[in-house]
Amino acid sequence: MGFVGDVLGILESISKKRQTMLFSATLSSAVHKLSRQILTRHETISAAKANITADTVDHVVYPVEEKRKADLFAELIKKHNWFQVLVFTSTKGQADELMRDLKYDGIDAVICHGDKSQGARRRAVADFKAGKVQVLVATEVAARGLDIKGLEHVVNYNLPYLAEDYVHRIGRTGRAGQKGQAISFVSREEESALDNIEHLIGARIRRIHMKGFEVGSREGLRKRISKKGPKKRINKETRTKIISKRSANKTASVKKKKR
Repeated sequence: MGFVGDVLGILESISKKRQTMLFSATLSSAVHKLSRQILTRHETISAAKANITADTVDHVVYPVEEKRKADLFAELIKKHNWFQVLVFTSTKGQADELMRDLKYDGIDAVICHGDKSQGARRRAVADFKAGKVQVLVATEVAARGLDIKGLEHVVNYNLPYLAEDYVHRIGRTGRAGQKGQAISFVSREEESALDNIEHLIGARIRRIHMKGFEVGSREGLRKRISKKGPKKRINKETRTKIISKRSANKTASVKKKKR
C-alpha cells in the first residue's frame, strides 16, 4: 500500500464527478478498503476467483536452514541447469546479500529493488528477458507487474509476509497455459507462514528434502530437556542491614576514638 498517499493526493486535485476504474493483480483487504473509499456505486469484475493458483504451476518446498539458502539455490541452478530464474526476497538487504553470493558462485544475475534507479531496474529486467543473465533477484514491490514470457521458474528465497503475495509472486510463471514451477525455500522460522499459504490456496505443497541441506530436528533437544527436567534455580540468601542515622553517627564516633 505504498502508493495510497499518491492516490489520495490525486483524488483531492480532480473533479468530484468522474469515472474511476481500479485495476489490481491481487485484491487484498487493504485494497478492498481503498476501493470503498474512493469509488462510488462501483461494480467488481474478477477474471478468476481470489487467491487461486494456475493449474499449470507445480509447487514445491525445500526445507532448509536460513543460513544455507544461498548454497541450496546455487546447487539447484547448477544441478538442473535452470536457464531463467526469478527469485523473490522479502527485503532489499536480503536481495543484496543474495546477489553477492551468486556472483561468488559465478552465476550471472541482476537485481531489481527500490534502491535502484528506474533506469537500472529497466535495464535489469530487459537483460533478463533477453537471456543475457540467468537470475533476476527482486523484491515484492519492484517486481509488481513483471511479465516475462516463458518464465519457467519462480523461487521464493524468503516466504512473503502476506499469504496473498505468494499467489502474486508465483503468478509470474505458468502463464498463458505454459508449465511453470514455484519453488520455496522454507526455514523452521517460516513454517507458520507456509501453513498460512497452504490454508489460503487450499492445498498442501510437496516437500523435497535435498541431501546435504537437511534441517536439524529439535526433537532430540526436546527429549534431552524433558529428561533432565527444568534447571533448578537457587537464590542465595541475602541479608540487608538497615542502619538508622543515629546509630550511624554513633558508629562513626566510635571509629574516630579508635583512630
